[in-house]
Amino acid sequence: MKSLIKRSFLNADFLLETDVARKLYHGYAAKMPILDYHCHLVPREIAEDIHFRNMTELWLGADHYKWRIMRSNGVEEKYITGDAPDEEKFHAFAAALPKCIGNPMYHWCHLELQQYFGIRETLSEWNWKEIYERCNELLEKPEMSAKGLIRKSGVTLVCTTDDPIDDLHYHESIAKDESFNVQVLPAWRPDLALSPEKDGYVTYIKRLSGVSGVEITDFATLKQALRSRLDYFGERGCLVSDHGLDFAEFRPVSDGEMDALVEKGLTGQMLTVEQRRQYVTGMMLFLGAEYKKRNWVMQLHYGAKRENNELVFKSAGANAGIDCINPRGFAAEVADFLNALNREGNLPKTILYSLNPTDNALIGTMIGCFQGDGVRGKIQQGAAWWFNDHKYGMEEHMKSLASLGILGNFIGMLTDSRSFISYPRHEYFRRIMCNFIGNLVENGEYPEDYNLLGEIVQDISYNNAVRYFGFQL
Repeated sequence: MKSLIKRSFLNADFLLETDVARKLYHGYAAKMPILDYHCHLVPREIAEDIHFRNMTELWLGADHYKWRIMRSNGVEEKYITGDAPDEEKFHAFAAALPKCIGNPMYHWCHLELQQYFGIRETLSEWNWKEIYERCNELLEKPEMSAKGLIRKSGVTLVCTTDDPIDDLHYHESIAKDESFNVQVLPAWRPDLALSPEKDGYVTYIKRLSGVSGVEITDFATLKQALRSRLDYFGERGCLVSDHGLDFAEFRPVSDGEMDALVEKGLTGQMLTVEQRRQYVTGMMLFLGAEYKKRNWVMQLHYGAKRENNELVFKSAGANAGIDCINPRGFAAEVADFLNALNREGNLPKTILYSLNPTDNALIGTMIGCFQGDGVRGKIQQGAAWWFNDHKYGMEEHMKSLASLGILGNFIGMLTDSRSFISYPRHEYFRRIMCNFIGNLVENGEYPEDYNLLGEIVQDISYNNAVRYFGFQL
């Protein structure tokens, strides 16, 4: 039964409301390792096994979640992405954090302080300096390097996010380090190749020509160049692609029309909105077929409206915490895209993410249309993404997926983070997942059979992802 006892903050049974939930988490989920199949860690920082000069660099250096909280608390930009001293930046964040009641950031930060620094006090305006100095002292220890933090997190494999023109030499360097037993594999992210509307497109295509050895003049040679780089990534262990797509319109296009669009883009001419949709459709149909040939997983992220604050974008650049949910989000036309690939036998394993939480049922019903091909859960609804990876977002995601599909085949959590200490998010997810399943059992909606329940919990935590991506661990 649900406990009515008031509990201390972040105790051993945090978020676990029932006896079944507690048994599932402590007995099954907590012991599982972590597979981080999508993140934004920098391969160079792992290869060089960097040490962070202080807690500000580690915690605030690239975390736009924290930046948004600081701005919401009236903190000036110089203390966020500007040139204020690191100690003052940390102080500004510490002053804002206690106000974040109900925000997952409050939980994540304190889980990180506990797991990596052994600090159980709650961070505030009153003790920030003491905690800052204690963390900085611990960061000087050899084991608190980039690789050390990954080891400490119980991670077996990391997929970074990499451009087709990257030479991947940092991944090669990491693989040669026999003292580091965590695989760090590239993930193919060709966003710039799909963006002829951007100013840097022409320069980018010239660089793609250079690294592939293919002179790109039309769609055929563009495909040839990309195939060369797909092969290059595959030879270095890549099994995952990823796409950040601003829109979901499907516009079938012929090769001849694609030739004209590529040529227009290469001359620096601006494509119309409709032409851009055609270009992206043509490229995605080509790439999807290539992923299928290679048995790669295709990840599609939809529904972000990016860089909304022009002033912050000019001063801090991309990924500065100025994005929001696009109400257009996910569209039914994605079904037409999946069908076009499937019709020709070209549909790869695919993970669909939408930033708009109202799309849960749409995706849940869509993935059921394209399952099969001898693959358990071939088409996945990705984990609650970005603005949805809080308690209520995860619960709603799991409720919808369980109601419309097979929750037991879900491939679970990812960090989608630039931070080396964001891995407690997996613990957060697992606690919420165990609580959700525990409530079903306590309510008589599923038998209290721990052979079945334990397998489901461990599969969602780790095993499903290993099988789905085909990683050799």
